[in-house]
Amino acid sequence: MIYFPNAKINIGLNIVAKRPDGYHDIETVFYPIPLEDALEFSVQQEGAATSLTVTGLQIDGNLDDNLIIKAYRLLKEKYALPELDIRLRKNIPFGAGLGGGSADASFMLMLLNEEFHLGMSESELMAESAKIGSDCPFFIKNKPVFATGRGNVFHTTSLSLAGWRLLLVKPSDKVSTKEAYALCRPQRPTLPLTELVRQPVSEWKNQICNDFEQSVFESHPHIREVKMKMYELGAQYASMSGSGSSVFGLFDKNFVFDKEVLKQSFKNEYLFSATLD
Repeated sequence: MIYFPNAKINIGLNIVAKRPDGYHDIETVFYPIPLEDALEFSVQQEGAATSLTVTGLQIDGNLDDNLIIKAYRLLKEKYALPELDIRLRKNIPFGAGLGGGSADASFMLMLLNEEFHLGMSESELMAESAKIGSDCPFFIKNKPVFATGRGNVFHTTSLSLAGWRLLLVKPSDKVSTKEAYALCRPQRPTLPLTELVRQPVSEWKNQICNDFEQSVFESHPHIREVKMKMYELGAQYASMSGSGSSVFGLFDKNFVFDKEVLKQSFKNEYLFSATLD
């Protein structure tokens, strides 16, 4: 069995307060996009330990610390799981604000639950995934939600971007989440994000923002240039996703991307385009 963990983008991201536990309260809309990794496993040969093999995009850090392995070990503490040969084809850029690692971990939990008939409910899967990362539970639900708290409290939203054309660019710049939070100043927005997303996408440009952009753009001006280029190409709305460094643009459903223009506009950058559901 193969699962296809997908990425997400943030529509707006307000950092509203510093929490006593050192984290921050945020407000954002998580929206799934069809940029996918591929995840599968088989039972390991007798006597062999669980292993993870990654192909595709390179992942930073030790594979033993990968969130997929953490997800496996989390359930192995509760269930009699065999040792596994896990394989991941990585297509979602690492450190891009797209939630790729969290998606992989959450999909691993769902894959284990289904393959080994563990009988875990959605709420149980969400509770286990929350132990791995704040945004992991979103990928269990995997549908647009308005998120508050640390990004782990979900509320329904009627937002639909079905038919909109997405262009995603991942610059070579690396922005750590710790760096992004350290430079931001929490404040509550004047208008609630829940109201702003009800407006036409064409009106979002001057109303819906990602609070990380101000500080990140100062230290990584190239990311700002990518966003501006999105608007030059005709995006109705453009924003950095999460704490960066990826930037996405939303284009009218009839917009046709010129591949040569994109290559010239974003030389040596990671590019992805799709029509949203």
